Amino acid sequence: MTGLETAFTPLQSLAGGVLIGLSAVLLMLAQGRILGATGILSGLIAGTAPGDKGWRAAMIAGMIAGPLVVLAVTGQMPAVDVTVSWPMIVVGGFVVGVGVTFGGGCTSGHGVCGNARLSPRSAVATVTFMIACGVTVYVIRHVLGG
Repeated sequence: MTGLETAFTPLQSLAGGVLIGLSAVLLMLAQGRILGATGILSGLIAGTAPGDKGWRAAMIAGMIAGPLVVLAVTGQMPAVDVTVSWPMIVVGGFVVGVGVTFGGGCTSGHGVCGNARLSPRSAVATVTFMIACGVTVYVIRHVLGG
């Protein structure tokens, strides 16, 4: 690939979606909790109800260990090509954090779990995410020439 081409990976995307959906269902069955990655991380850091940190730590550890599973299965780490500088990554992380705070959750919480519960707030949030993503990609690729 060259430049900002987007790889079309339907099987990998399907497998990832199935795993995210399965983990959301299993968390709801086992803990009665909604899978929102940001809420899980903030609850782990900021503290929550007694005995609540174990499952949160296990979820975060599983997210971090994902590439190691890919390594074990395929013999190579997933390819990650970050084309921006560390300062831009930090700024992007900050912007995402602000958006998550004002949006009442992240894409996994709203897009996967909130929509599955037919939450009107999550439906609006997901549509907003998708429009913002589309506009961002258009501006970066076609207006700024990235």
